[in-house]
Formats: sequence, C-alpha cells, structure tokens
Amino acid sequence: MKRFNFIIVLSLVSLLSIAENSLDKKAILKDMQRVADWELTHFEEKVKIGSIYKNSHAYWAWTNGSMYIGMLDWAKLSKDKKYLQFLKAIGEKTAFKPGPSIFHADDICVSQLYLELFSLYRDSSMVKPTLERMNFVLTNRSLGNLDYLESGNDKRWSWCDALFMAPAAYARASRITGDRKYVDFMDQEFKVTYDTLFDHTQHLFFRDTRYKTQKEANSEKVFWGRGNGWVIGGLCMIIDNLPKDHPTRSMYINLYQQMMQRIAELQDNKGFWHSSLLDPHSYPMPETSSSGFFTYGLAWGVNNGFLPAKKYKPIAQKAWKALITAVHSDGKIGWVQPIGADPKSVTQDMTDVYGVGAFLMAGCQIYKLK
Repeated sequence: MKRFNFIIVLSLVSLLSIAENSLDKKAILKDMQRVADWELTHFEEKVKIGSIYKNSHAYWAWTNGSMYIGMLDWAKLSKDKKYLQFLKAIGEKTAFKPGPSIFHADDICVSQLYLELFSLYRDSSMVKPTLERMNFVLTNRSLGNLDYLESGNDKRWSWCDALFMAPAAYARASRITGDRKYVDFMDQEFKVTYDTLFDHTQHLFFRDTRYKTQKEANSEKVFWGRGNGWVIGGLCMIIDNLPKDHPTRSMYINLYQQMMQRIAELQDNKGFWHSSLLDPHSYPMPETSSSGFFTYGLAWGVNNGFLPAKKYKPIAQKAWKALITAVHSDGKIGWVQPIGADPKSVTQDMTDVYGVGAFLMAGCQIYKLK
C-alpha cells in the first residue's frame, strides 16, 4: 500500500512538472510548432473534403481564413520561412480574391491574410481585389435588419461570428491605405450588431437573434462558447489596427474589458471553457476553439496593458496549460467543436482549422507574457 501511495504521489508530481514546463518559452515554441506542422501536413485533405460541403474549407473560406491569421502570427514569431511560403502560396492559389459572396462577412475573412501579406511584401496585386470588394460594399451597402430568420440577413453582420470575420479586415484596410472610410463603415456596422446581439446583463453576445429567447437545460440563456470567442478575437484585432488616438478605439476597449471580466469568471477548474458558457453541466467536455480564443484574448490584454497582470496572467497561463493537454502526440488539437451556431457536444478526436488558428494566436501571446 505504501508503494502504491508513493507511485500516486510521484505521478502527481510528474504531472505538475509537465504543467509548469508548458509555460517555459522553449516548450511553448515546441508545442506551437507541433500543432502548426500537423496542420500543414493535413491541410490539403481538409480542402478536398470541405469542397463536398458547400466549400466549407475552400482556400478562401472563413474556416481557413481564421487559421491563416494564427499561422501568420506563428510565422512571424518562429521566423521560419516555410510558414510564410505556405501562406503566400494560398494567396497565389486564390489570386488574392475574397470569397464569392460579395456582402457575406465570412467571405472577407481571408482578406485579412492578403492585407497583412501586402504589409510584408508591398505587392499591390495582393490587396487590389480586396479593396475593390470593400469599395463596392461601401457604395452599395445593405440596410436590411439583422433578424436572422429574414431573407438577406447575411448581407449584414447578423451573427456574432461575423465580428471576427469582417470588422478587422476593414480596420486593417484603413491602417494599410490610410483611408478612414473603411473604419467608418466598420464602426457603423459593428454598432448595429452590438445593439442587436449584446446582452448587457451577462456581458456576452447571443449568436444571432434566434437565441435571444431560447434557454439551456438549466434555464440559463444560450451563449455559445466559440461565438463569443470569435467576438473576443475580433475585438483584439480591431484594437490592434486602430490608431491610438482614434475616437472609437475606447469603445472597443471598454467592450473587450467587460467581456473578458465575465469570460474569466466562466473558466472551469481545469482551465477550459465549454460549448455553452452558462450551462457547462450539459456540455461538461472541454471545447478548445473557444478556449483558444479566450486564452488569446486574456494574454493579449495583459501584454497590451488592458488587463491587470496580477489578476489575469494566472488565468491565461492556466488556460494555456489546459490547451496543451488537448494536443495529441502528433500535434493534432482535439476537442474542437465542428462548424455550427450553438452549443454541441464535442469529442477528444474532433478537430478543425479554426481550432488550430485559435491555438496559434493564443500561443503567440502566451509566449510574450512577462
């Protein structure tokens, strides 16, 4: 019995050591490289499979668009040219064109990659199709309401995920071109979505208008984990791309801080968040795409001085330790909820490209923590 107890104690000490080592700078880089390399190895498989399902994983699709953002962050941090070569090749395959739906927020997400590649290479052909698309949208803007059940709702940002896909693209365009018209459009459209979908009691976003009257099994409101993760990721990127003296920057910062305070309260004991933010008992398994975006948001806030390090740094580090446990030995990240719009059960074997993007975005910010 004494020997058995000794083994248990030794195992616990070993697990604690692994958890602590996961915050070592070299370990962070190693874990990110494993995940990034797994993605590069399996990327084309997903593009082919995705083409069967309405282009859900086409090169220009929002799924990949969100992964490219994380991969670009990783390319800059690692300084390994193969990742930038991969991303540049994507732009060449798509002729640097956004997705085919002119007004749909999802189809402009990939333009965030093109805009940042232009910043690196200064090749105007990388942004010409994006700016033409944006200029057309600004000139022919839709003014329909955001009721998700109405026809044509996808011409405006009527679902909270859209706040990751589109606004940061317009903010990046303004930063790169120096033309304020893009961010003015973003401000106006963001405000409409905020007024429609933000819950001022919980400081969280409904996924879309359908969920404003729905309840979870425990009678709580339905707040989707990844949906709010999309919003947090988008807010960080918007703030990053606005000049410090921009008149609306404080609005985005205040919203970000409100949400992060609430989200931090909803972290579980292991460091994860769940598909349903207010009903984790119905969805007890971890969900790594939302957890990745929240980890990114926490660490980004500490690194940029928007969140006090004393309170939020330990929360971010706990979240990163949790995320590492979801990475398979070959670098595949599991527990990623499939494409959806509301809380669903997840398994350890489930993965997807946006989960990889969230993980890489998070890791880059965790690495920068002091």
